[in-house]
Amino acid sequence: MGVKDLIDEVNALPVEERALVVDSLLRSLNPPEADTDRKWAATAQARLKQLRSGEVEAVPGDEVFERIWKRFEE
Repeated sequence: MGVKDLIDEVNALPVEERALVVDSLLRSLNPPEADTDRKWAATAQARLKQLRSGEVEAVPGDEVFERIWKRFEE
């Protein structure tokens, strides 16, 4: 089976199964690293704690992107 045939066959799968194929392929290109995953989880938990305590205020995504685009316009 050629690559094009394989892609056509995968595209014919239900969306949930295609998502599993994509996830599997991405993991094969960039295998997860337990230490890195732990660090990201700790960072996410710390940030969530900051949000819930009111220590920091959330900024809507649209506003964040607007600020970024303004930086590039200058």
